[in-house]
Amino acid sequence: MGFDRSSSGYSKKFLIEETNRCVSCGLCLPHCPTYRLLKSEADSPRGRIALMSGVVNGRIPSNEKFIEHMDRCLTCRACESVCPNNVAYGLLIDETRKMIRESESCRNETGAEKLTQRQRFFSQLLEALVVQPARLDRLRWLLYLFQKSGMLRLLRWLNSLPWLQKYSFWKQSGMDKMVMQLPPVVFPYAGSHRKMFFSHTWRSFYPVVGEEKGRIGLFLGCVARLTDAATLNASIFVLNRLGYSVYIPEKQTCCGALHQHAGDAQTAARMMKSNQQAFGELGLNHVGCTASGCCVQLSEFNRCEAKKKLEEDQIKQLRVMDISKFLVGAEGWDQISIRPLAKKIAVQDPCSLRNVLGDQDYPYQLIQYIPDAHVVFLADNDQCCGAAGIYFIQQPELAGRLLDNKINAIIQSGAQLLLTSNVGCSMHIAGRLREIGSDIEVLHPVTLLARQMGMP
Repeated sequence: MGFDRSSSGYSKKFLIEETNRCVSCGLCLPHCPTYRLLKSEADSPRGRIALMSGVVNGRIPSNEKFIEHMDRCLTCRACESVCPNNVAYGLLIDETRKMIRESESCRNETGAEKLTQRQRFFSQLLEALVVQPARLDRLRWLLYLFQKSGMLRLLRWLNSLPWLQKYSFWKQSGMDKMVMQLPPVVFPYAGSHRKMFFSHTWRSFYPVVGEEKGRIGLFLGCVARLTDAATLNASIFVLNRLGYSVYIPEKQTCCGALHQHAGDAQTAARMMKSNQQAFGELGLNHVGCTASGCCVQLSEFNRCEAKKKLEEDQIKQLRVMDISKFLVGAEGWDQISIRPLAKKIAVQDPCSLRNVLGDQDYPYQLIQYIPDAHVVFLADNDQCCGAAGIYFIQQPELAGRLLDNKINAIIQSGAQLLLTSNVGCSMHIAGRLREIGSDIEVLHPVTLLARQMGMP
């Protein structure tokens, strides 16, 4: 599809043409998480497409009710994987949110409408941290001291008190949800094959010891560099031991997914082009992603750019891959010693990995390298856990119901470990498991593999 995702304004022509491709067959309905919960046609892909068509053609107004139905969409894209007419629903919902954002900007300029407290808080947070994710590295020590002092445990206890739940900013800003999801702080891996030590940030180059089989870039992301450093460290460790040198360009930034799904495609495109520049200058064949949501954003943008003006590109197009997929196809496994692990392991399939990348089989294949590991069945694994970027903050009631279903499935599976390939899913699920006192550990497949390979 030759559609330009990076344009600053929404495309009326695209919305009309793409909504007309929906034949309203209803095959998407049983796969849509919000339709399964609410049984509302307006909260199904088919219903939302009909609403989009009505608004863009002027048949219905773009009012608060319309916006509510669009906001309830998780952008899980389960509907795309079953659509017989291959309707590009992901592009449709992003483009519709651009349209909403544009119309809200006009209303805000006239003073007719004000941003909610939560919208304002997260808009400022995105600008302060996500757009410049290197700032998150500077917060690591502060958060570490905050946790070590016992303040985080105190804050979590206070979070359970009814009177604090009634405090408007604490609840409305989503701070209560964020506090519950914060994992223990892990520092970046700054060691080598022979020495393990940690630093405030990652080095730009991690060479192998011995023969080099290949080179790969590692995408850090934004939130993950603070909350999922363990997975990033594990990826470097495993790649180095397999014979792959790892490059981490300092100028890389956020993938832009949070802005993209909020309707701010221009900012998302600016960040993606920065990433293309940062990695492209290194001349690498592959860039590995530990978060499937970031992998989708990077991959789809690259494909759009390649189709749009391939002949003009001065920088090599990046081949972005989920880290599990890259490792399964990597060489050198026959020379690696991996300790056995006689535990029951459940694998949660992130929506981005299953519905968009189609790479959901690779984590399972990676686990097969671990002797005695036993993978157990996880019911409704095609259903979203409710994290969906910052959906769990914007739509806490629906996200909570989806998470309840996921937690029940995990507990019923009898698993001792839960593996997932997306940092948002991991934080969302682990936070609830901590809350109910479960000892089920949540981690990335690569982190478990590195542990069994001897990483401290």
